[in-house]
Formats: sequence, C-alpha cells, structure tokens
Amino acid sequence: MEYKDTLLMPKTDFPMRGNLPNKEPEMQKEWEEQHIYEKQLERTKERPLFVLHDGPPYANGDIHIGHAENKILKDMIVRFKSMSGYQAPYVPGWDTHGLPIEQALTKKGVKRKELSIAEFRKLCEEYALEQIDRQRTQFKRLGVRGDWDHPYITLNKSYEAEQIKVFGEMAKKGYIYKDKKTVYWSPSSESALAEAEIEYQDKRSPSIYVAFKVKDGKGVLEGDESIVIWTTTPWTIPANLAISINPDFDYSVVAVDGHKYVVATELIETLKNTLDWENPEILKTFKGRELEYVVAQHPFYDRDSVVILGDHVTLDAGTGCVHTAPGHGEDDFFIGKKYGLDVLCPVDERGVMTSEAPGFEGLFYDEANKPITEKLEAVGALLKLEFFKHSYPHDWRTKKPIIFRATEQWFASIKDFRDEILEAIKQVKWVPNWGEIRLHNMVRDREDWCISRQRVWGVPIPVFYGEDGEPIITDETIAHVSELFREHGSNIWFEREAKDLLPEGFTSEHSPNGVFRKETDIMDVWFDSGSSHQGVLELRENLQRPADLYLEGSDQYRGWFNSSLSTSVAVTGHAPYKGVLSHGFVLDGKGHKMSKSLGNVIDPMKVMKQLGADIIRLWVSSVDYTADARVSQDILKQVSEVYRKIRNTLRFLLGNLNGFDPKAHFVKPEDRTELDRYMTVKLNKLIDKVTQAYNDYQFLSVYNAIHNYCTIDLSAFYMDIAKDVLYTDPENSPARRSIQTVLYQHVVALTKMLTPIIPHTAEEVWQYIPGEKADYVQLTDMPEQEDITQAESLLEKWDQLMAVRDDVLKALEVARNEKIIGKSLEAALVLYPSADNRALLESIEDLDKFFIVSQATIAGEIDEAPEAAQKYREAAVVVTEAEGDKCERCWVISPEVGTDAQHPTLCSRCADTMHKHYA
Repeated sequence: MEYKDTLLMPKTDFPMRGNLPNKEPEMQKEWEEQHIYEKQLERTKERPLFVLHDGPPYANGDIHIGHAENKILKDMIVRFKSMSGYQAPYVPGWDTHGLPIEQALTKKGVKRKELSIAEFRKLCEEYALEQIDRQRTQFKRLGVRGDWDHPYITLNKSYEAEQIKVFGEMAKKGYIYKDKKTVYWSPSSESALAEAEIEYQDKRSPSIYVAFKVKDGKGVLEGDESIVIWTTTPWTIPANLAISINPDFDYSVVAVDGHKYVVATELIETLKNTLDWENPEILKTFKGRELEYVVAQHPFYDRDSVVILGDHVTLDAGTGCVHTAPGHGEDDFFIGKKYGLDVLCPVDERGVMTSEAPGFEGLFYDEANKPITEKLEAVGALLKLEFFKHSYPHDWRTKKPIIFRATEQWFASIKDFRDEILEAIKQVKWVPNWGEIRLHNMVRDREDWCISRQRVWGVPIPVFYGEDGEPIITDETIAHVSELFREHGSNIWFEREAKDLLPEGFTSEHSPNGVFRKETDIMDVWFDSGSSHQGVLELRENLQRPADLYLEGSDQYRGWFNSSLSTSVAVTGHAPYKGVLSHGFVLDGKGHKMSKSLGNVIDPMKVMKQLGADIIRLWVSSVDYTADARVSQDILKQVSEVYRKIRNTLRFLLGNLNGFDPKAHFVKPEDRTELDRYMTVKLNKLIDKVTQAYNDYQFLSVYNAIHNYCTIDLSAFYMDIAKDVLYTDPENSPARRSIQTVLYQHVVALTKMLTPIIPHTAEEVWQYIPGEKADYVQLTDMPEQEDITQAESLLEKWDQLMAVRDDVLKALEVARNEKIIGKSLEAALVLYPSADNRALLESIEDLDKFFIVSQATIAGEIDEAPEAAQKYREAAVVVTEAEGDKCERCWVISPEVGTDAQHPTLCSRCADTMHKHYA
C-alpha cells in the first residue's frame, strides 16, 4: 500500500477558478425562474419592514460605474436586512421626463416642429421605455435583486396622478403661486432652471467700468458728476433702470482729469490703480443714504437711472455703486420691486436681444457684449474694459452658460414652511453626519423653488385660467385632472381642449362666459422624482412612508433628497425618510474625473465580461464610499487577488469537509479541543464585528474583517495547524471531527456573511456545503454565535499564546535565512518563555503541532536563555535542525522513525494509525 493513499487529503468539486463571467448569468437566470425575490418576501412576511427607497436614475444611456456603485450599495443593504430580521422589499425606479430625452430624439433626427406636442411626447415615452429596458438588464447583471418586473416609472399613469395630488395639496396650503421673477434661465434649453440644475464652470467674461452722468443731484450732488458702476455682463446695460448703493457706506466725489466721479470712499485707492487715475482728489464725502433718489442718465438711452439703497451692495469688488437691472438679477429684482421699478427683460427665451434693446435687437446676448461696449465707448461712458476668468453658473445638462431672466413662472414657496423643513431635517439620521449641515444650510437660504419649465416632455402643471387671466386651482379641478391622468396618462392634457379637461359643468367666477385656457408649462423633473414618497411609498402595498433609508450620490443634497423633503413636509409635515446615506463619485486610479476623451472610463459591462459582477461588488465593499472612490484596471486586479484568497479559503474549508455529515459528526463545544473552541470564539467575534459593520453601513469594515480573518486567522494559523490532524488522523478520530465541526461552522458563517457582497460566489459555495440546508443561502439569515463557556478567558489565553507563536515564527524565519532549516518541519525548538507564558505553553498537549515543527521543548526562564537564542518579548527561542528521520506519511522528523518493524519509514503515531485502521 502507498502511504500517500492513506492520507485524507482535501477533496471537493468546488472549482478553484470562479469563471464568474459565464456562471453569473446562469445563476441569475435560475434565480429569476425560481422567483427568489418573491420567495425572500414570503419567507420574511411576518417581520417588520425595512424600506430602502430607490432614487430614480435617469432613463437615458448605458449605466456607468457610478450607477454600479450606487445600485450595489443598495443591494448589499437590502440583502443584509432580509437576512437579519426584516422584510426588505426593493422597488427600483426610473426618472423619465426632461430635456435630455427631447435632445436625444432631436439627435436621432426627429423633426420636433413637424409633430404635434402629443405625437412628440409619445416618441419621448417610447424612447424612455427603451432606455429603461436597457438599463434594467444591466442593473440585473450586477446581481441587484428587486421587483424588476414592477418598477416605478415617473411617466406611469398612476404615478403622474399621485404627483398631481401632491401639487394640489401644496397649492391648497398656499405654497404654490405664479409670479414674474428673475430666475436661472438656460438659453440652450429654452427653459427656466432650478438651483439643482445648475453647476459652476470657469467662464471668460468682460469686466467694464461705466460712468452714468448725474441728471438730478437732489441737492446732494451738483449735477456735473458721474456715478461709476462695474459689471461683468455688458449685455444687461440696455436693461439698466437703477444704481444701487449701500446706505451705510461712505461715498465720495472724486476729481480726476477734469471729471468728477462718485464711488465708495473705501475703494478709491483700488480704483486709482484699476482705472489709472492720477492724483484723484476727494471733493466731498457723504453717507450712501443721502444719495437716495438721485437721478442719473442711462449712458445711451433716453431713460433715467435712479439711485436706490440696498444692503446687497458690498465692497468686495467694483465701485460700491451697483448697476441694477431688475429683469436680470435676483437682488436687482427684489430691490427693484421695493422701489416700484419695471421688470425690463429685453432678452427672449433663446437668449436673443429683443426690440426693447434698440440697436441690439436680434443679437445673441453674449454676442451683444462687444457692440454694447463699443457703444459705451462711443458716448464716452466706458472707463475701462478688461477680461477675466471666473466661476459662472451653467446648465448641468447642456453645459452652456445660463443667464438671469425675469419671466412669469410657477413657484413653490419654500420660505412659507421652511421652519417645518428644518425641524424635519433634525429628525433624520444622516450618514455621513455632515449631510445634515449641508441640507440644513441649503434649505435655510432658500426662498422659492421655481417648478415650471418651458418644455413639453414632462407632467403638465394642472392649472386653468379664467377669462380674467386668473389661475384656477381647486380641489375639484385637481381631483378631476388626477383621475384623468390615472386613466389616460398626462398626454391627455395636450390632446384635449381646456373645457374638456375640466369637470363636467364646471363654472368659475373668473370665467362668466365659460371660456377657459390651460397652462402650457410642465413641472420641474425634480418635482416628478420628489413626489415618489406619494407615488410609490404611499401607493405600493408592501412599502411605507417614511422610508427607512434614501441612498444616493452626494449631488442629491440639492436634488432628490431636497425635492423629496420639500414636497413631503409640505404634504405630510414630515420627512419622507428616517435616514439618508450619501456616497461620493467614482474617479480613475489617479483621482481624476472619468471622461471618454481621457480614455480613463471604466465600463461596468466590460468589467463583468472580463472579471464578473462579484469583482465589481467586492470593489464597492473595499472603498470608503462616503468619499470619492477610485477604480482602475490595476485596482480591480488587486480586488481580484483578494477574491481569489477568499475563494481559496472557502475551497480549503469545503475540501476538508469531505465525508463530514453535520447531523452525524457534529462535535459539541464541550467535547472539542481547546484550540477548536478558541476558533469558535474567534468566529463569534467575527460574526459580531461583521454584523455590526453591516448595521452601520460600514462595508469596508466587513471587507477588511473577512479578508483579514481568511488570511491571518484561518490560512496562516488554524488551517495550517489543522492540516496535520485532518490529513493524517483516522477519518473518525475525535480530534479530526472536532476540527471538521469548526471548519463547517466557518464555511457556513462566512458564506452567509459574504452573501450581501458577493451573492453569486456565496450561492456557488452554498451548493457544496454538506448536510441539510436551505436551497439558497440568500433565503437564510445571518449566522448566529455559538455559546462557548468561559469564552473570554479562553480568548485571553490563546491570544497570548498567539503572541508567543509570533515570536517563534520570527525565530524560524531567522533560522531559515541562515540556512539552518528549510521548511518549519525540519526544525526543533527549545523555548525559554517568560514566567507568565511558561504555564500557558505547558498546558498545550502537542506543542510541536502548535508551532508546526517536529520537536518543541520548554527549557528555563527567558533570562536563562543561551547566547545563541533569538530573544523576543514573549520568549527566547533556540532553533536547531530536528533529529531523526522524516516520516514518509506525515513528514515529521522524529528519532522514532524506524522503530516499527512493519512500518520502518513511519513515525510511531503514523505507524499506530496504520496498525489500527489499515491492517
């Protein structure tokens, strides 16, 4: 008989290679066919709900790596919650209205102006649904589990009907109103924008200083002065109606080269350098408030420019005298309203100057800068022109600059219930906690939310107008429109006349002749998605409002977190969420933003074809998602190495469970060896740490804890020590069954703990675990800890022994480098432990197996060690070459090899095994 045939080597069909790109789609198909999502809900139906409400991605284009991070984070949470005492439904959603879809159709060659609004909207809907199908397939490929057959979609009839209810409830409370105000306007989108749709980019702008001649000094000025203003938007000069100054600042009349200029006293020195003034002489100084109602002359129009007072005027830049055009600035608008000024806005929706700007009509606003500046120079009003680069608001979709433009818009008055919103923010748990401060500051400084858009692909603003032009919003009209949308969808608004959209027999004092018209603007898409608490959480049977968690990127503090909060507090008085978790953006390996032009984009679909979804998922767990996360091919390669380590650890555990039946062979804790009980305690600690980390959404801690445990506690320690007993002991030896019991506990627990992160691999492992069990690991619960008596003292003892072992390993490495030994089994140890460690070491029955050497003896105290010893903190160690011959079966070097006549090449232990079990 060959002795190697008597060794119980690891044996498993669980493959070493993951082959994830091929296996994962097969698994996902099986999960779908087996209705795993529904079975998970059924299994947990008596449990309390945990609702993570999905923030809707926009239905346009393939998913990117940021989408992958977001959806995987959500999936890890939902999977964990379903395995830890909750029913955790997950209803994915999509945002489907808005300009990008209109633009996508235009790029595809759709002739918008050749179609009716209803026809064009139908094409938008078809396009959006195509994009949803595409993205749904890609999200499912990531292994994200959810109700994919019944997602919520903002263009769905029932959703639109609920959105109308939200609008109606806000209007009923007086929060919705129409007014002419200066708003962010995007000429490239031809629509008003909300703050959430603005991003800042650098822009090169002209900087001009302009002199306005005084026409009536009101007894304060003599009339031969000029007031100097500074602006970076020359194109707004035709809209100038006033000059704002701060009532509390000092202003002076300055004589320069035969001219007299009025500027803020504190800025004279700066202006001297900027405007090349030589020897400016201050003639007179007074407080700003004394200049109120002084009249200046517009530089090139026959129009007055009155001096008004405003606290918004600062000394940060300019002259302290602010060019004021109420039609083109927020501060300008409010101060102009206070003084009863007109709201002149000589720029149309395309950004083109109108006839209200004589001499510049037909010019795009940016192109008008030059001729307007030339006109100022021609009339002698231009004191200085230069260019500078600065941060300027841009349309986040078209990436083009926006302007401020006064138009009639619909607004939600945030200031009317701001205190309620701020109070609601306090009741929410924020992860990271700075999220609370960020959203609080945004709400604190917000006055109104412009909710109207001058587009066609969206939910119409359900307002009618009477013959007198007054808006009509009543409970009756809102309820009727809501039900029309529920039955027909919002396209009906564009297919029917106003009278056919009103309740039958509807009358109004605003229309004595029964003639009505309807609003043509649509709602801001943030109002769409921000109504999901009503259209989804309140509407769906197995969901609830407020949700337990909203989880999105940090840009959503100004987006979905914000709009959802505003609409929910307005309607219910409470936040729509109990908790908010935000993550950063995904950057390349060097920390740069990804872009196709730089060639640094990581496409999740390509990664899954090459490496598999579980590698992306493992990467997501390996980063601090609350900050910006880096990813590259090299980083994914490193993650793949960690995956292989975890997989091989699980494979070793499975391989050594060959022939183990948990029902027949499970060893009770009290019958296990002390080392095995110690490893059970270590596993308990791991379960506790991982469960707590999952509960705290600390996935990096889960990743590190499991990776370190597999690498250090199992591979480098326990499994290394256990091999001798597992391979060489008889199959049914108590020591071997004790170890197998611990290995079984480990593979079950690790597989369960890994399920939220790498569900495909976990399910694959689960199929190879022996014994009766659930069909799918994702239909089980997180592992429970096994009760071990005197666990803490056991842990304390063996942790100290591990400290001694670390010192021994260092000594063995020194001996290996000095060529005294090769493998550790070639070594003999003489230990000189500290007094405390001596008793611990003497309590171990097989000290040589603990250190994985052939011989180990305990000698004197640490201070009695000979000169040749390696001295460390816990013990001094002498390493020599082991005496005797190498056992052909277990490879231990022993003087006893050759003492058994029948088995002369075996040690006494192996010879005994052969006599008893292989005779």
